[in-house]
Amino acid sequence: MQSLRSLLRLAASVLVGQLAVIGFGVADTVMLGHYASTSSLATLSVGQAIYITLFVALSGVTQSLLPTLGRGFGASRPDAVGASFRQGLWLAAGLCALGVAVLLWPQPLLALTAQARDATVDRYLALLALGLPAALAFRVHAALSQAISRPLLTAALQIGGLGLKLLLNAVFLLPDRFGLHGLTPMGAEGCALATVLTQYALLAIAVLQHRHSAALRPYAALSRWDWPDWSAQAHLLRLGGPIGLSLLVEVSAFTFMALFIARLGDTVLAAHQITANFATVLYMLPLSISIATGSVVAQHLGGGHTRAARHTAWSGVGAAALISIGLGVTVWLGRDRIIGWYTSDAQVQAVAHHLFLFIALYQVFDAVQSTSAFILRSYHIALLPSVLYALSLWGVGLGGGYVLGFNTLGIAPPSLQGAAGFWMGNTTGLAIAATCFAFLLWWVARRPS
Repeated sequence: MQSLRSLLRLAASVLVGQLAVIGFGVADTVMLGHYASTSSLATLSVGQAIYITLFVALSGVTQSLLPTLGRGFGASRPDAVGASFRQGLWLAAGLCALGVAVLLWPQPLLALTAQARDATVDRYLALLALGLPAALAFRVHAALSQAISRPLLTAALQIGGLGLKLLLNAVFLLPDRFGLHGLTPMGAEGCALATVLTQYALLAIAVLQHRHSAALRPYAALSRWDWPDWSAQAHLLRLGGPIGLSLLVEVSAFTFMALFIARLGDTVLAAHQITANFATVLYMLPLSISIATGSVVAQHLGGGHTRAARHTAWSGVGAAALISIGLGVTVWLGRDRIIGWYTSDAQVQAVAHHLFLFIALYQVFDAVQSTSAFILRSYHIALLPSVLYALSLWGVGLGGGYVLGFNTLGIAPPSLQGAAGFWMGNTTGLAIAATCFAFLLWWVARRPS
């Protein structure tokens, strides 16, 4: 019980930072929903679908640092932790080059919307490309703080970053209220610019933390220069590649729904954006438990404590599942008020009301699959989960959602046509993934390590 309480305290610290980060997207959705047009919210939905899919996949590759740094910390090797951190920065630099190219030339992805080219989406993504280097470098910093069980190091920065983001959003969306009468309201592009400026501010303060924080100084992570170590890079990519692919599958199956739902019009797309945004907020709770559990399991494995690792693993999965069940019930009961926070448009509210059923249903599946996946990475098991993700979330989730949403076989009931069909497919895919991952974790954790 004591170990579970310690795990939940660590998860709560991670959650603070995760909620601050996801607050960026919530701020954009809410502020555009109230102070801009429905078309601006639709632009945000398409733009965020592409950016979030890309960013989560690239930052997923950097998650190979979490078990690597965690094992070094558990083995009491601060020099190895610092060296791995520097290699993580090189890894982030290489990933950044790929990500910037996609954001500057997004047309193959935008073609999935079957709409005419929207220059506003192009500009939105181009602005976010400017901030990608800072965002990925900060993810490496966050991995270090989580791996050494000091997540508040980054959580404090992320809370401050959210405050700055809200202020900048307000300035760019409502310049007249700040006396900036010569500045035209920027809509979704203003939200993107606010994000970029905040990302670089966070990175600058993170560098200062490495110089002045007593918790980080033992690792001397930025005290020397290391060239890329290709064996270390290969190790990170062998683990991080499948992790990035898993997250690409998971998030693209979720966010690519927006690209298909865009064919149904701005009202449906705006309702989907609200539902997807709040679902992402809810996901921060099981994600925080996943990160905390995976970090502690990696530390136990680094110290050779396999029984403690197994006990921590199942404690994390069970806690995430139970908390998410309660969360789903709460969301369903309070759905009308939640939707009202986002928009006052009656048509958008009506569509979102129907979609909220699905985010209430799939909470437990999302919790189990996420926690199990993070723990498996601590055991250096990543390739098989990525294959299972593809089959369940792309094959069943996105593919089945397309069949239901557009009723391509003529068998979908009216209640599951349109956006609801995509959400039903996603929920089913998550249920399959959760079952597979829980069984795989049971099998892996039983083996001596």
